[in-house]
Amino acid sequence: MCAVNFYEREILPRFTDVVLGSKRMAPYRARVNAGLEGEVLEVGFGSGTNVPFYPPSVTRMLAVDPAELGRTLAAKRLAQSPVPVEFIGIDGADLPLQSESVDHVLTTFTLCTIPDIDRALAEMRRVLKPGGTVHFCEHGASPDPRVRRWQDRITPVQRRLFGGCHLNRRIDRLIDDAGFAIEHLDNSYQRGPKPLGYMYEGVARKPQPETA
Repeated sequence: MCAVNFYEREILPRFTDVVLGSKRMAPYRARVNAGLEGEVLEVGFGSGTNVPFYPPSVTRMLAVDPAELGRTLAAKRLAQSPVPVEFIGIDGADLPLQSESVDHVLTTFTLCTIPDIDRALAEMRRVLKPGGTVHFCEHGASPDPRVRRWQDRITPVQRRLFGGCHLNRRIDRLIDDAGFAIEHLDNSYQRGPKPLGYMYEGVARKPQPETA
């Protein structure tokens, strides 16, 4: 157990910082951050690999992530960012924020790992202002049955090695079931093994309350 904890605490954050902070990920991060403004909640801040891509229209970023080492790895990026970042919690399924208090939510390579994903999405919906949006860039289940079978086979090992990461979650369905209206969605395969890189990039909106 100690070895696993050391790996997840000290090794995995460094590995994901290198992989998810690479140049090949820059186009994804530029796209997912486009259009953010005001007060934004980032669920899955990690090591701050989105920080260089925050638009200047963002007035404050509220960060949630369980990895303490990520904050240390993010120090240089944070020092160079004009957008203030406040760390507010470690659990996306239990957000310490008032209801309807943030303008947008940002998630990148996060919805695959949260254990109670339905509760986390419900929390995002709760804290988001009516009409606000969730910007997401995630990997998940492929529509190709052959690829998905491999994803189902690999996921148990993937979860153990990469912090609970599921390769076989239907990201669009999870977001839709949480009560968001998906306004834009692009799907594609990253370069490399297909089971590891089927992408969901999009924007989903919290509906405005109906008026009588």
